[in-house]
Formats: sequence, structure tokens, C-alpha cells
Amino acid sequence: MAPRRQGPFAVVVLIHGGCWQAELPGTILMDYMAADLRAKGVAVWNLEYRRIGHPGGGYPGTFLDVAAGVDKLRDLAKARHLDLSRVVVAGHSAGGHLTAWTAGRGRLPRTSPLYVARPLPIRAAVTIDGINDLKAYRAAGPGRCGEPGTVDDLVKGAQQPATYADTSPRELLPTRVAQVVVSGELDPIVPVKMAQDYAAAAARSGTRTELVVYPGAGHFEPIDPATPAGRAVDDKLVALTRAK
Repeated sequence: MAPRRQGPFAVVVLIHGGCWQAELPGTILMDYMAADLRAKGVAVWNLEYRRIGHPGGGYPGTFLDVAAGVDKLRDLAKARHLDLSRVVVAGHSAGGHLTAWTAGRGRLPRTSPLYVARPLPIRAAVTIDGINDLKAYRAAGPGRCGEPGTVDDLVKGAQQPATYADTSPRELLPTRVAQVVVSGELDPIVPVKMAQDYAAAAARSGTRTELVVYPGAGHFEPIDPATPAGRAVDDKLVALTRAK
């Protein structure tokens, strides 16, 4: 988890994608990114979570797992020499959705099954090719992630007070957590317009928001440190952990 040097270490929490589905790969999707960040001196917490097809996956298990994983850093901080004042969460695709949701979970009402009294404060959330507006993705997604059915499976049983109220980052705006919205210009799975629309909505809400679009990049280049987009994303994450 931590680099082989003296701490305390800033932390980047990584949340993998895979359309929230158990049949697709998990944390391995973020392994190259994790290794690159550790080499840059950052501790990495590469989260797994129950997905659609796992017992308890979907609502509320997927969300509760991510929340518990982030909050688990409190238990690990002393032994792993972690600086919890410098935690950044970053996720890709479906994990980008869960990252933006993490940024907004402090706004969940007590009536929600996803409510946690004291979420771990985070410095920033970086949603990479993220599905940040579930309603819009269900209605207008290109179908590459199994939508609309996959979105329906994810939120099945959510009624707080409307289906997307406690599951979709778009519905949890504004957030106190700064958000960086990253997209590949040629992404065929989560089209760049969806990133642009979400970033605009976040900025209008008063959320500190930055939109970064990488020309010529598709869906996976921004999490591959062998590409210019991937290297830029990793450098951005390190910079966020160091910002005052």
C-alpha cells in the first residue's frame, strides 16, 4: 500500500470500474496506476466492493462497501504512517461514479440506508470517465455498459425519496469536496458530453470543479500510465495531495 520510504504518506484511494458488474475485472484494472502512484511517493488504497452479481451487490451493498473502504483508512493510518489530511479519491468509469458519490455522501439524509454519521474527510475527488449522472446515462448512454439495465440493477430498491436521490452524484450536488472531472475526448463508453454536462452542473451548484478533457484519448488511456493522458492524471493526483 505505502511506498518504501519514510512517511507520513498522502493517500490516493482508487476505485475500479467495470460497469458495476461482478463478471468483469476488478482491482486489477487499477494496478498499473497504483504502481505508478506508489513510485511517485503516494500511498495507494485500491478498493474492491460487491458488484452486481455478487451476493449483496447493488443497492445498498456496493455503496456501503465503498464508504466502509474509504473510512477504513482511519484504522490503518497509524500503522501505515498515513496522513489523513491529504486523502484524494479517484475512480474510473463505474468507479468514477462511486468516486463522485463519495464526494457527495456527506449530504445523504439520515433516512438513507447509505447514511454514515462521520464520513472520512477527503481533499478532492477525481472522477475519470465517470458515470456521474445515473439518470442521464440510463436515458442516453451508448449501451456499452449494459445500460439501461445495468443502471436499473445497480439502484434496484433505492427509494430515498426518489430512485437516484442517494445514488447519483448529480443529485448530491453541491459538494464541499473539490471535484476534477476527467474524460477522454474519444471515449465510446462514457461520451465526453456527459463529463462536460456534469462538470457544468457541478460548477453551477457552487462545487469547486475542474474539467479536463484529453484529446485523442478513449476510455482507458486516462488510467494507463504508459499513455500521455495516464501520466497526466497520475501527476494531477500527486499534485492534489500536495496542494495547500
